[in-house]
Amino acid sequence: MSLFKFDRDKFIATALDLLPAFDRLLMKSAATKEYEIFPNALFPWTDYLKAQTPVIRAEADALLRDRMSVPSVREISPDHAKIAVDDKWRSFFLWGYGVKIKDNCAKCPETARILENIPGLLTAFYSVMLAGAHVPRHTGPTKAILTTHLGLIIPREREKCHMQVGDDNNVVWKEGDITIFDDMFPHEVWNDTNEDRIILLVHIKRPLKFPGNLLRDLFFAVLRASPFVRDGLRNLDAWKQKNAVADNAPPPERLAAE
Repeated sequence: MSLFKFDRDKFIATALDLLPAFDRLLMKSAATKEYEIFPNALFPWTDYLKAQTPVIRAEADALLRDRMSVPSVREISPDHAKIAVDDKWRSFFLWGYGVKIKDNCAKCPETARILENIPGLLTAFYSVMLAGAHVPRHTGPTKAILTTHLGLIIPREREKCHMQVGDDNNVVWKEGDITIFDDMFPHEVWNDTNEDRIILLVHIKRPLKFPGNLLRDLFFAVLRASPFVRDGLRNLDAWKQKNAVADNAPPPERLAAE
C-alpha cells in the first residue's frame, strides 16, 4: 500500500499560489507591451481567422442546434464552479491546453483545419452562453495565456450581450469580430437577452522572448499532465459515454412494455 496519498485540491491550491511569482518571471521576457485588449495587428493570423468566419459559423450552427447536446462548462471542469455558476455556459471542446480532442474535431473538420493555422494554439472551443447567462467577475490563471474571441452567432440586442474587461473596456460581440485580451485582468460576461450567444474561444501562448518562452512551454507540458487537464478530459469522456447511452436508450413506452 502506498504511503503517499495524492491530495488533488492541495496540489492545485499550491500551484495557484506559485503562479504569481511565475508570471512575474515570465513578464520579464514579454515580447509586447502589456495590454488589457490587444491590437489585432500584433497577430497577423487574425485576418485569416476573420476571413474563415462563415465556414466556422456554419459548422457551429449545424452542430449546436440543440444547445443541450453539449456539456456545461462546470460539468467538464468543476474547478470552474465559482464562475460557471449554472448550466447556461456550455461548451464544445476541440483542443484543451495543447491536447487535440480528435472525435470532436471530426464533427467540425473545417474549423479543426482552420485552427491548425493559429500559432501557439492551446485551447479552442465553441463557447455557448444561453439566454440570461452571467459569468461573474473573475481573472484567469496565468499571464502565459491570451484569450481570443471570434463572434459567430450573436443576439440581435447586441448591446445587452457583452463583456467587461478591466474597468474601462466594454466588449460587445459582433459576428466576425475578433477580440484578444489578457484574462488576468478582471472580466465579467452578461447575456441579458432572450437569445443565445455562440463564439469560438481560443487560448494562445503569450508571445515571449527567451528565456520566458522556454519556461512558458515547460509550464504547459507540466499542465497537460496535471489533474486540472487530465480530470477535465476524463470528465469529457464520461459525459460523452453517459449521453451516448441515453441517446441509444429505448423510448419510455418500450421500456414499460418490456
